Amino acid sequence: MYTPHNFRTGAGAYARLGVETQAMSASPHQLICMLFDGAVTAIGMARHHIAKGEVAAKGQAISKAVGIVANGLKASLDAKAAGPAGAELVANLSALYDYVVRRLLQANLHDDARALDEAEALLESVASAWRQIEH
Repeated sequence: MYTPHNFRTGAGAYARLGVETQAMSASPHQLICMLFDGAVTAIGMARHHIAKGEVAAKGQAISKAVGIVANGLKASLDAKAAGPAGAELVANLSALYDYVVRRLLQANLHDDARALDEAEALLESVASAWRQIEH
């Protein structure tokens, strides 16, 4: 028999499968876009959880956003592939991602929606530029 809990669990598994399938067939350019989307979605969830006073869920959402920025976006930067002309851009993006992570951590510690807004705006700005690049 289906219960609301089983439905949510099954729906979550189905959603994860869809994302995994999309990721497996995505180009490197599309994968970076997916990382930006995932980080922004996690920030939106954190904002929701702050408003509802859901401390644990807020922490999980912010941890997810931090993981995506630090272990996805920042880790994907490749100064060697960028060459001498792109080395400065890679260094600037790396510093920006470090700053975004700091703002996310501050948002977590202080329930600071403005820090979430700033982190989201910075990521959206870079994501917008990334999406305009021909792949």
